[in-house]
Amino acid sequence: MLKKQTHYDVIVIGAGPAGFSSAVRCAELGLKTACIDNKRDKNNHGRLGGSHLNTGGVASMTLLDSAKIFYQLTHEAAKHGIGAENISIDMPKMIRRKDKIIEDINHKMIGQFAHHKVDHILAKAKLLGDRQVEITTEDSHLKSILRATHIILASGSIPIKLSCAPIDNEFIIDSKTALNLEVIPKKLAIIGAGVVGLELASIWNRLGAETVLLEAQENFLSLLDQQISGEAYRIFQSQGFDLRLGARVISAKKGNRKVTIEYQDQEGIHTLRIDKLIVACGRKPNTAELAAPEADLLLDDNGYVYVDENCRTNLPGVYAVGDLTLLGPMLAHKGIEEGIFVAESIAGIDNVINYDNMPSVIYTEPEIAWVGQTEQALRAAGESIKVGIFPLSSTVRALALDKAEGLVKIIAHAETDKVLGVHIIATQASELIAEAVLAIEFSASSEDLARTIHARPTLSESVHDAATILGGRALSK
Repeated sequence: MLKKQTHYDVIVIGAGPAGFSSAVRCAELGLKTACIDNKRDKNNHGRLGGSHLNTGGVASMTLLDSAKIFYQLTHEAAKHGIGAENISIDMPKMIRRKDKIIEDINHKMIGQFAHHKVDHILAKAKLLGDRQVEITTEDSHLKSILRATHIILASGSIPIKLSCAPIDNEFIIDSKTALNLEVIPKKLAIIGAGVVGLELASIWNRLGAETVLLEAQENFLSLLDQQISGEAYRIFQSQGFDLRLGARVISAKKGNRKVTIEYQDQEGIHTLRIDKLIVACGRKPNTAELAAPEADLLLDDNGYVYVDENCRTNLPGVYAVGDLTLLGPMLAHKGIEEGIFVAESIAGIDNVINYDNMPSVIYTEPEIAWVGQTEQALRAAGESIKVGIFPLSSTVRALALDKAEGLVKIIAHAETDKVLGVHIIATQASELIAEAVLAIEFSASSEDLARTIHARPTLSESVHDAATILGGRALSK
């Protein structure tokens, strides 16, 4: 709803994790704040949360939870002495559950805006010069000008499109449509075996779709610790993922209610015929229409906003946070921390973000989580290190849960014993990594982890046991 007020202390463009958190924190600190966002739901109502809530991490994780239940009933229940017959899937109902959870979270976010007196303006926003923002409402197409002492850009990111695979969202689809399919494809392919591609594959593979991942890079998950990526490759292949590395898609054409893909690898050109093709080859900053040319907002060749270490752009009083910048990876929690950081900076509160201690998670099953540096990066830099590895197959709780695939890897400095990196592939790795983040944040040693008492039996014991092995102590369990 458009407000009569035209001047604010802070205007935030975008209501995803970064924008929402910055708007709320600004309001908490007594700053008159407006948050402008044009995302709408299926009923054309305003929707907060950005891509992360509506078409990304939260939506994906919710469907994966449903897919895991189905897979457990059809593939794992018999091990527990549980007989389950005539198990069926109601995909529309599964999608409705996902949508209801997103809707509930959205209502809570709207409630927080109301509680903190943040003006939520449902409109398209464009940065102008001299700390002005032009807003255009979708219903009336009327343009208005708002002014602010400070402006925070938080418009997030959008999926990268490929000219060789034009999206029609019927046969060749994006990640948003892939999270709303009401019929399970018999055979689907995904372009991209990165975070988004793997998370989508984890859903549809468990629901029974034959799933092929086409990854242009020769190395699987090349940014991860190599031992973890190797373990992940082995596990995902055993789950039925058809992982094809070094596979560059040449073309994708629809016809006769199928998609025909041509791709090239080291062995030549191949043809693949499938029911659905998901394009999930990464994201780019959503800056194409963020600023008017006369605003002179400085962007790089890939559309990222130039900022300094304090998230300040080249324009006075204008900041950029979240997926718009190259300060750290495209992660929801990174955006949240930056949003709070900028809000507090505007209010004169000293704060700092340690990007080196930023955890990352891939929500597959098992999950992959890591923080700090990889073994290959440390060895390439000539660091003297020691490594402790503990397999989940030796963790009592993992065995009881029948989730014994994976490992915990801790890397510490050989002389100081300071923890430099922790890498986990395990069920609930997203929860296990928090202990490692805290350890690195407070410069803990592996001995600190080893001497910290962990409850038994728990999955967190695997972190303790990896630290114990790293210290050269024999396990007495």
